[in-house]
Order: sequence, then structure tokens, then C-alpha cells
Amino acid sequence: MSDLILHEYAASGNCYKIRLTAAHVGIPLERREYDIVAGDTRTPAFLERINANGRIPVLQVGDDFLPESAAACLYLADGTPLIPHDRFDRADMLHWMFWEQYSHEPNIATLRFWMTTIGEAGLDDLQRAQLPGKRAAGAAALALMDAHLARTPFFVAGRLTLADIALFAYTHVAADGGLRLDAYPAVSDWLARVAGQPRHIAM
Repeated sequence: MSDLILHEYAASGNCYKIRLTAAHVGIPLERREYDIVAGDTRTPAFLERINANGRIPVLQVGDDFLPESAAACLYLADGTPLIPHDRFDRADMLHWMFWEQYSHEPNIATLRFWMTTIGEAGLDDLQRAQLPGKRAAGAAALALMDAHLARTPFFVAGRLTLADIALFAYTHVAADGGLRLDAYPAVSDWLARVAGQPRHIAM
């Protein structure tokens, strides 16, 4: 495998997913930090060379650049037990990863960023108006997860997969955005199971 460089903002859960996947499969990553608040990912050099979309994470594989956390995790975990061999289980893993990016991350991660990086006092009128909807959608995502995890120890195939890594990243810090994890006992138990896995690393 080519040398791997993770272009990241370490506090980002999307970047953490890639680091956690790499840790589980034993692949070393070189890390390069960008200050997204300062606009490091919007410079002409970054846009031209690393990601024209102006976002991180980006996994650099030799001279090639792979944006999007799910794509990078799939690249790193290819051929490992983190990706189920069974056709349906593999598709179900992707279902949860897609759901995380569409229904979970835009609410739970956004709340965390607004509360911890911007601060509630610094929110503009549009962001402030969106708070109730984001909180309701974040709570709904956690409730859906809780119902699923009440029936199974992990999201897919009864064992740790990329679905768990994708969902762990922002779920375990959901309280930073004002969401109460103690209201979701199955989610809390699952978080402890994931954190107790061999090779787990903290954010």
C-alpha cells in the first residue's frame, strides 16, 4: 500500500472515523492538520491540489486524493473483517453509513460544531432558527439507533463493522451539542462495546 496521508481537522468526527478505521486494521497514517475555522481548506493551493470541494477529510494515497470519510474508510478496510463478506450484510453496512451522513451527521455533528466551536452566542439568526429542528432530528436519529441496538449488539452482522465506526464518531460526543445520551440506554451500551474493542483509539 502506498504511503497514506490524512488531511484533517482533528476535532472532526468525520476525520476521526478514518483514524479509527486505520487503527482497527493496523494501517499507519501520516496526519496533516488544517484549521477549518481559519479557512485553511479554502486556499487556492488546497482547492487546486487536495480537494476542489474545499473540505476535509481527504485521504492521500500516494499522488491520489480521496475525499469523503466513508470512501476513505472503505479504502482502508477493504479485505478486512470490518466489511462483511455476505452480500446483504455488506449492503446493510452501507445503508447505515449512508443514513449516518444524511440523517445523523447533519444534525448531531452540526449541533456539536455550533455549540463547541462557534458557541451559541455566536450563532447567526439563521443558525439560531435551525436549532429546534436540528435538536429534534438529532433526537430522532438517536431514538432510531436505540430501537435497533436494543435487538442487536452492533449495527450489522452481530459484530463490529464500518457501520459502527461511522456512527460511533459523532454519537459518542452528541452531548457536546446538547443531546442527552442517557436517554438512550441501548446506544449507551453500544458506545461502551465499541470503545472496549481491541485497537480502539480515543478521538
